[in-house]
Amino acid sequence: MKIALDAMGGDFAPSSTVQGAVEAIKENSDIKIILVGNEEKINEELRKYSYDKEKIEIIHTDEEILMKESMPPALAVRKKKKASMNIAVQLVKDGKANAVVSAGNTGALMTASQLTLKRIKGVLRPAITTIFPKKNGKMVMMDVGANADCKPEYLEQFCIMGMEYAKILLEIKNPKVALLNIGEEEGKGNELVKQSYELIKSNSNINFIGNIESREMLTEGKADVVVADGFTGNIVLKTAEGVAKTIFDILKEEIETNFLYKLAALILKPVFKTVKNSLDSSEYGGALFLGLNGISIKAHGNSNGKAIKNALNVAKKFAESNFIENIKESIDKKERVGGLK
Repeated sequence: MKIALDAMGGDFAPSSTVQGAVEAIKENSDIKIILVGNEEKINEELRKYSYDKEKIEIIHTDEEILMKESMPPALAVRKKKKASMNIAVQLVKDGKANAVVSAGNTGALMTASQLTLKRIKGVLRPAITTIFPKKNGKMVMMDVGANADCKPEYLEQFCIMGMEYAKILLEIKNPKVALLNIGEEEGKGNELVKQSYELIKSNSNINFIGNIESREMLTEGKADVVVADGFTGNIVLKTAEGVAKTIFDILKEEIETNFLYKLAALILKPVFKTVKNSLDSSEYGGALFLGLNGISIKAHGNSNGKAIKNALNVAKKFAESNFIENIKESIDKKERVGGLK
């Protein structure tokens, strides 16, 4: 099992990417990491660690796509053909790696992945998915940024692909799917959501439980997969991250104001740690681009070594499964039944 890692992608690369790679090979005896990027900088970081040198390979390139590129992501991908991100994705296309991971520019990675790996036949739009904590475990949410404007047919396919994702990562046999909306009642929402509801409800291959409000998807935990257009999903994701950070910042500030609060905090430290871990995006690895002919994982731009390691673990899990074939089969089944518009 080989995983290509864009060593120059992310706010803290190559320090975080190299650390994550080393931790991943120590945790998994059956993987090798191909680090793509500036060899001199990568080796400078590698010298900090003791590791099995047979399990890390370096492919050198001086070119990289920056987190804040001066040009649009799609143009950067086309102009910087030798960028570390492009080469890493190409390794999957050429069969030299089983998956690719990058914490780099999201738009660029999505563009590079689509151009190189191509969409699965029948998939209308790829989607970005991520893991959310909920009251009784974890759930899948998509799309969280790939498609700001959607059609009902896109959301129907997101449901199909999201179910396959949850089956593997969350190990749920028949995931329950809900449509993100402003109310539970059928007939609520804008035209996109109302039309999508009818389309999804009519698909017997989707375990659809109806609409769900954003607060309920976390507090009640009814759904295993929550589907929305990329614009809405991205706002929900970033709002949730901001709320979680704000709560912990306020708690920390308040605890510092009183000796008794500090004492109580020491006693409750294990509880705080458990809650923090459940809300920490680094615990869940990266977001998978669903609908492509290959495994492409987007780690958070501010990923530390731990987050990179977990993203590599997610890549491994999907690469060793029949995930791509299962999606092909599910999409093909839909086409045979009624066709896709």
